[in-house]
Order: sequence, then structure tokens, then C-alpha cells
Amino acid sequence: MKAVRLHSIGDIRCDEIDIPVPHGEELLIKVGACGVCGSDLPRTFEHGTSSGIYPLTIGHEFAGEVVAVGEKADSSLIGAKGAVFPLIPCRKCDPCTVGKYVMCEKYDYLGSRSDGGFAEYCLLPSEWHLIRAKSAPMELLAMTEPACVAQHAVRRAKITAGQFAVIFGAGPIGIMAARWARIFGAEPLLVDIVAEKVEFAKSKGLNAINSREEDLIAAIKSLNNGRLADAAIEGTGSGKALISCVECVRGGGCIALLGNPMGNSELPLKIHSTILRKELEINGVWNSSRAPYPVDEWAYTVKMMDEGRFEAADLITDRPTHEELPQVLKELKDGTRRSVKVMCI
Repeated sequence: MKAVRLHSIGDIRCDEIDIPVPHGEELLIKVGACGVCGSDLPRTFEHGTSSGIYPLTIGHEFAGEVVAVGEKADSSLIGAKGAVFPLIPCRKCDPCTVGKYVMCEKYDYLGSRSDGGFAEYCLLPSEWHLIRAKSAPMELLAMTEPACVAQHAVRRAKITAGQFAVIFGAGPIGIMAARWARIFGAEPLLVDIVAEKVEFAKSKGLNAINSREEDLIAAIKSLNNGRLADAAIEGTGSGKALISCVECVRGGGCIALLGNPMGNSELPLKIHSTILRKELEINGVWNSSRAPYPVDEWAYTVKMMDEGRFEAADLITDRPTHEELPQVLKELKDGTRRSVKVMCI
């Protein structure tokens, strides 16, 4: 089979390797599609695999169809299709025992610690990692992982019906967060400093502004009956965007921090004081929830995709093959390729 593997930092290749054989509870899936995450670029060109294992097949945003199972797995699963939950929790540490699998103290991960989805076939540890779908197409199911992160951010920002929310970052996750906000009954505004991203978001029927060209507070008030926002999601990792979150949210509002921090994010004294005066609630966001309670965000996302109530495949702008993917990753790193979402098929 073909597999896009990282041999060392910066050395990414499309290799021909043997198709793995499932044992025990393992499932072998034929990968239908696998998306490029923003984290795949630093993993490939800066810090390498999280496990230190090379060569390693990267890619963790994927979906597929079961084509073989191990001797302890349910053979009736053959032919089942669905999204893949890439995190492999230990199920024994304190976070795992309460369903906080993404906080597992000894986790494995498909695509960064173990072989992932940029291949024609991939082994899953068990049935639990396949969220079965009824009718959603593969490309859409491969968007489940970032869609769940976006949904989790909306929940962590406590965005509810009738509210106005500001989302900083108009990339794929920002756009999906805006779509979830609307599903939850709120009105979102996307904010970015890249003109192409703003225009793309607008082309999808969303309110979006370039904060370098428009006054953010004025824009919020014009869309929200003269009031500040009820909630904000900081999805860029920028210290300046965090400051803008504090400034644009009303007293008693909520901010969810989603973007990985970049550079110096030290808070100015005035902003620190504003957080106190407004009594703002600030929540961190780390991945998404696979626990059954209060909501299995993965099962809910796939259900919404099956029912045609959540769309994300329209964000895909590039569809390289496995052979083309190494060069595409280099172009994304160098900035010579500008894409919204890249999906390897």
C-alpha cells in the first residue's frame, strides 16, 4: 500500500509498504480520506513525531471502511464506515476514569505517535475508535475531528440560543465553530486579518470582518443592537486576539481559548483589570469529548452529518493523492500554496 511517512524532521515521503494485519480487537480500515491539520506542518518540518518513532505514517483527521478484523473483533463490522477517533487512551489514569480521555496521562495517538491516516489502510485499536456513519460521504466524515474541536470550543464558550458570539480566526475550525454557533441558536461574527479568509467566510454566508480594516467594537455593536458580544472564541493563539476578546465581550461573558499560543501573550495591566471588572469567565479548550456524558461530541457530529444538518466538505479546496502530498505539505509550509482545507484522497 501507499503510505506518506515521516522518516526524520523534514524528510517526508510516499512509501510502498505492506498492508498491516489486524490482531485481537483491531480493525483494518481502508482509508477513504484524510485531512491535513495545521499541526501536521510543525510535526513534519520542525519538531518531528511525538513518539520519536520513524518512519511514521502521519495524519489524524480521517475516515474509512472496515475491511478486516482481528480474531477477537466482531466480524459483522466488515463493511462499516465511519470517522476515526485518533486518540488512544490508557483507560486507567485519573482523567480516563472520568471520561476525560483527551487528558489521558499515557495516551497514544494515530498520526503522531502511531501510524495514522495518510495511507491506503490503517489499523485501529478497537471498534471504539470508529464512529459509525449511515450515509455521510467519506470526505465529510474525514472532517469530523476538526468539527468536534470546533463544537467543543463553542460549548466551552457557553454559547447558547439568542446570544452573539465573536470567533477570532476564519480558517476551517473558525468557520465550523460559526456553523455550530448557528446550530445552537446564536449569531456568530468571524474576525481575521487575512483578506482571503474573510472573503471565503463571507462566501459561505457568514458575517466576517478584517479587523485591520474595520473597527471591531463598532462592527459588533452594529450587528448586536448596540451591545458587546456575549461570548468569544480565541482561535488564533495571538496575544492581540486575546486582548480583543476581553475588550469585545460584555460583563459576565465567557471566553474560550482554543488557539495554541504564539509569541508573547503577556496581558497588559489594563486588560488584566478589565477581566476582573467584567468578571469574565475564561475556559481553556483541549481537543474534544468522546465520553458519553454529558455529550459524546463525536457521535453527535457524525449524526448531524448523516442527517445533513452539519456541512464541512465545502471547505475542502485541495485534494492531492498520496504521491502528491509530500510536495503539497512543503508548499503549505513555504506559503507557496494557499488552501482552506487540504484533503488527501
